[in-house]
Amino acid sequence: MDFTPLSTISPIDGRYHSKTSALQPYFSEFGLIRYRVLIEIEYFIALMKTGVVPNTELIFEEELRSWYVNFTPLDAERIKTIERTTNHDVKAIEYFLKEKFDAKNWSFCAEFIHFGLTSQDINNTAIPLSTKEAFENVYLPSLIAIVQKLKELSVEWAAIPLLARTHGQPASPTRLGKEIKVFVERLNRQLDLLAQVPFTGKFVGATGNFNAHQVSFPEINWPQFAAKLHADLGIKRSQYTTQIEHYDNLAAYFDGLKRLDTILIDLSRDIWQYISMGYFKQKIKAGEIGSSAMPHKVNPIDFENAEGNLAMANAFFEFLSAKLPIS
Repeated sequence: MDFTPLSTISPIDGRYHSKTSALQPYFSEFGLIRYRVLIEIEYFIALMKTGVVPNTELIFEEELRSWYVNFTPLDAERIKTIERTTNHDVKAIEYFLKEKFDAKNWSFCAEFIHFGLTSQDINNTAIPLSTKEAFENVYLPSLIAIVQKLKELSVEWAAIPLLARTHGQPASPTRLGKEIKVFVERLNRQLDLLAQVPFTGKFVGATGNFNAHQVSFPEINWPQFAAKLHADLGIKRSQYTTQIEHYDNLAAYFDGLKRLDTILIDLSRDIWQYISMGYFKQKIKAGEIGSSAMPHKVNPIDFENAEGNLAMANAFFEFLSAKLPIS
């Protein structure tokens, strides 16, 4: 079967493809491969600056960086072809880069690609970087737009009286704008908390001690080298790790997203309830059918979908927060 949005087994890439496509550069396999290539190249460039790579005057940083800036699906396919032999995804990227070095007559320094590293040095740098950039470029602007819209509505509806309910029963009156402002405050508070969680990575060799680096070039301060590499990429290096990053901050990040999702679920349920009680009336869109049996209906499907999708996301965040920090 040909791969199309209709043939996917997940609605993320199927029914909701138009809503999630902005995340493809960060979380698709193509995106992961590209970020791994980026890390391998930036590591090699950093090595060049230490003086351990021979004949660096023959190698051009801008050309190296163009390999990930202009990374194409054909490049990714070549890496996947190599992987069918290596059966190792990160090793396939190393071989892909060595092929490109050979084509440039740079074989004299190709062995410094991936020098002294384990796969998790690449993964534990590529994934937090892609997660950070997806957060900054896609998720955060979307959430800020939601908060801004709610803030505008809270002002627009500030004087509209509303029969409040406690325990589901009629209670003292309130104003619609104030009830919307509750969510503005809640979301902003959680965004402030989330901003305190750093995106951290691991870059310290096979067992977390720079063994191969230190034996080969003991005169270089490798912890300082790795910290600068991560800082230049925009993430923070965890200083003491095993072979893998400990993921504590990633778990905290997921927990922060989960709290934001929970607030949005609460908002979706409240709006759904306001519609159910007749406080809000939905607009009819020409051509849309709310029910196959009762076409006059307009169902609050956007809020229902939001509740379900956010709850599904929280289930994944809950699992990842509990699983990842335990090696």
